[in-house]
Amino acid sequence: MNETPPDAGAASAPVLVRRHRLSTRAWHWLNVVAVFTLLMSGLTIFNAHPRLYWGQYGANFDRPWLKIDASRDGSRGYVQVGSLRMETTGVLGAWEKDGRLSNRAFPHWMTLPSHYSLSEGRKYHFLGAWLLAIAGVLYLLWSLLNRHVMRDLLPRRGELAPAHLWQDVKDHARLRFPRGEAAARYNVLQKLAYVSVLFVILPVMVLTGLGMSPTMNAGWGGILDLFGGRQSARSVHFIAAMALVVFIVVHLLMVVLAGPVNEVRSMITGRFRLPPEKGR
Repeated sequence: MNETPPDAGAASAPVLVRRHRLSTRAWHWLNVVAVFTLLMSGLTIFNAHPRLYWGQYGANFDRPWLKIDASRDGSRGYVQVGSLRMETTGVLGAWEKDGRLSNRAFPHWMTLPSHYSLSEGRKYHFLGAWLLAIAGVLYLLWSLLNRHVMRDLLPRRGELAPAHLWQDVKDHARLRFPRGEAAARYNVLQKLAYVSVLFVILPVMVLTGLGMSPTMNAGWGGILDLFGGRQSARSVHFIAAMALVVFIVVHLLMVVLAGPVNEVRSMITGRFRLPPEKGR
């Protein structure tokens, strides 16, 4: 984070500070490639059997808790969660490509490759998984050694006080972003989000993915037992992936609202321009 605080007596001219280390920037952009490769290829794999179950087994005639499908004549798509069914024609279950109606769960523009190929989807998924795992382990080890995690990511006790949390929620809802030197530090909602991704969502995705791998399953079958069986692991894997999508959407929204040029530049060069304090 802010490694070289600006001079307290600086004038109102724009102040640049060092915000992101090289390790953080490199991991961030590697993650962009890895995560989008994983998400899009994962949707291709999901299209092979667009249903999710709990427990050890799951097949066409079992009752899924989530299903993305089309009507018998293929003209209408829908998403069903339990007994709740929502029509999604044109987006999920039934959509057009090159003037022809398709009944895959997710449309071609969401998947990798853009045409349906389970074998190619698995290859892309495997590539993204290795990139995510190697970059993630290296980043985590380096961040523990240079105390980036302890210093910048873990919330302090006072930040977890209900009053402080609620104030941060209200400030975000009103689009009142930190200014001055405070803008170069993570606020408590950012810390909680990043820690949740780094230590909960990504590890769960990796573990469930390893558990579903036939090779790993043969030697480390206990991984699936942790999640209650193969189908439960598949469901947890999907839920974790969707939680990551929610994080990405909120993250991009906050970048746009906080000033995309300044935010993106800081993640490329490491330099961040402090928004001036009000009244200066």
